Amino acid sequence: MNKPAFLPEPVADPATLGFSAARLGRIRDRLAADVDAGVLPGAVWLVARRGRIACFEAIGRRDPQAADPMALDSIFRIYSMTKPIVSLATLMILERGQLKIGDPVAEIIPAFADTPVAEERDGKLELRPPARPMTVQDLLRHTSGLTYEFLGPGEVRRRYAEARIGSRRRTNEEFCNELAKIPLLVDPGTAWEYSRSTDVLGRVVEVVAGKPLGAFLADEVFGPLGMVDTGFAVPAEDHGRIAEPFAKDPDTGEPVELLDPRVVPGFESGGGGLMSTALDYARFLQMMQDGGRSADVRLLGRKTCEWMVADHLGDIPSMCDLLTPGYGFGLGFSVRLADGIGDSPGSAGQYTWGGIAGTTFWVDPRESLFAILMTQAPGRRNFYRPLFRNLVYQALED
Repeated sequence: MNKPAFLPEPVADPATLGFSAARLGRIRDRLAADVDAGVLPGAVWLVARRGRIACFEAIGRRDPQAADPMALDSIFRIYSMTKPIVSLATLMILERGQLKIGDPVAEIIPAFADTPVAEERDGKLELRPPARPMTVQDLLRHTSGLTYEFLGPGEVRRRYAEARIGSRRRTNEEFCNELAKIPLLVDPGTAWEYSRSTDVLGRVVEVVAGKPLGAFLADEVFGPLGMVDTGFAVPAEDHGRIAEPFAKDPDTGEPVELLDPRVVPGFESGGGGLMSTALDYARFLQMMQDGGRSADVRLLGRKTCEWMVADHLGDIPSMCDLLTPGYGFGLGFSVRLADGIGDSPGSAGQYTWGGIAGTTFWVDPRESLFAILMTQAPGRRNFYRPLFRNLVYQALED
């Protein structure tokens, strides 16, 4: 394995990277207050600029039911922060000439050849052929016509739920075969709808590369980047490092149920199945910020990397509020379109995403900056994402 180019020690003096150390301390102050108030179990955060770490801290407890504190190497369920990694893998295959972005998905996964589009009228579905085939680009940018079962009411989403489409017992091939039986919500290419597209993309990687998704990622991404703690399950010797949520949501009192990282799944979900640490994910983001290169290893060409984090939606409308005002979507990331409009400070060209259990990150190329927040607090994910950005940006001095 190559020596990782991005190591945790020593953390730089924030002033040398253009930060006020005192103002960066406001992150800890704010999160500590929430830990003390019993609304946040614990968190790890990492802020890096110009290729060096300015801030890398942990607070609270790793597991609210145990006494041990949160540690910098705690392992988190990152859910949808899996998507950018699997999107990267897809573009790596594209760069080898094995795939084109306009390829119809059905040519790779034949089960989708006969998937119709549903039009719901008076509570009933009328089915028709799609206006055009679903493509690899549609999967990458969530314009495939697929959806998620938890995004709202409707017959198509009800069928996802009835099929238990997210079951971890199926293989990726079995998942696609089952999903392809359910009609599309809309015609491919006509709307942005957050969806199980990247789960299908994981199967695309498997078919084209000729190996399981987890094996491809381990060999081609995690190994070269030194992401030693990232995978679809946590080995037994590391179970004591898994970060856990509160048993009940502190705001609603409802039980919190997250996937079990100790179980090796049949379904290696390209859209939401990975476990990782803050430092591992930082190595991935540093590679992206460096234009696809890590030390002496290049995973992605510079222009492909730029293409990946550019907006690919244009005038295509969004069907749900997960794509917030001021943002478009690239090939695996949401992309900030202007300095204004967004719900926190930032720069045009910033790219970002998060996970449903509370993890989040963003990269600001103009500022040569990225930041990661890892926590297992699903009910507060939408609260902490803009808050964390505000607290990082307010600490910048030059």
